[in-house]
Amino acid sequence: MVADHVPLPAGRSTRPADLTPADVRWLSWHEARSHGLIGREVRDLGDAYLLYDPTDREPFWNRLVGVAWPSEPAAFDRRLTEVLALFAGLDRIPHVWPMPGFDEPPDLAERLLAQGFDDHGGGMFMVFDPDRAALDAAAPGLGDGGLVTIERLHRIAGPTAEAAVQGIAEVLVTAFGVEPERRVAIELEALQGLTTEAYHAVLVRIDGKPAAVARRTTFSGASYLSSIGTDPAFRGQGLGRLVTSIVVGDALRAGSRWIYLGVFQENDVAQRLYASLGFDAIGGVAPDLLLRP
Repeated sequence: MVADHVPLPAGRSTRPADLTPADVRWLSWHEARSHGLIGREVRDLGDAYLLYDPTDREPFWNRLVGVAWPSEPAAFDRRLTEVLALFAGLDRIPHVWPMPGFDEPPDLAERLLAQGFDDHGGGMFMVFDPDRAALDAAAPGLGDGGLVTIERLHRIAGPTAEAAVQGIAEVLVTAFGVEPERRVAIELEALQGLTTEAYHAVLVRIDGKPAAVARRTTFSGASYLSSIGTDPAFRGQGLGRLVTSIVVGDALRAGSRWIYLGVFQENDVAQRLYASLGFDAIGGVAPDLLLRP
C-alpha cells in the first residue's frame, strides 16, 4: 500500500523528550514521504515504511524505516526473510535505518548486524524544542561589507526557478563535496520540488554569489529540514545559523507541530549549531545498515 497520508499521532506535546515510539515512526514516515514527493514511492508495510525509487538504485533512496517487528526470534527471522525477498524483487540492496530507543525490537540493529548487515555510518535525529528556541534571523555583518540577500523560494517556475536551482546546486556541490556529475540530479530535484506545495528553500547570496542554502518540506503538521549547507568560501560568517533560523521560523509560522532534521554523527560543528538553536538529539546514534554483498 502506498503511504500518501498517515494520520498525525494524537499526542499534544511538541517537546522532544516526550516523543513516543508512535511519534517517531510517524516522523520516519514524514521524512520518507518528504523524499517521495517527486517520483519516489513510500509503501506502508504495516510494520515499517519502505522508501523506493523506481529509477535510482542509490541506497539512500531505497530504505526501510519506522520498523516495528516482532521480538520472538522465529517471527523476527520470518519477517526479515520476507523483507529481504521484497528488496530482491525490487532489485535493490536491503537497507534499514533503525531508530535506537524507538524501533522494535529494541535490539533491532544488533540482530541485523548478526544477520549480515554492515553499518555504513551513524546519524543523529534532532527535533526542535520550542521552549529552547534561540533563533537568529538577522543577516550577519560581513567584514568585507558584502551585500547579503535572502531569497525564499516556493512555487516558482521559468527563468526565476532555473536561476534558483542553479544557485542551490552550486552551494550543495561545494558544501558537501558532491561529485560534479551529481549536480544535474540536484538541480532536477530542486526544480521538481519547486512545483510542489510542500517544498520551500532559502538561498542566501553575498554580492550575488550563492553562499548558503536550507530546505524545508512542510506538510501534515510537520517540517523536515534538509540540504543545509554553506559554500566553504563563506564559512565562519554565521550563514548556516541564519538559514537554519529562517527555515525554523517559517516552519513555526506555518503551524508545524514538529520540526526535525538529520545530521551525520561525525559532524560535530553542525550538531552544536542545531543544539544552540533549540534542537535536541533523540534516540542516540542511528546506524545506516546495508546487507553485506
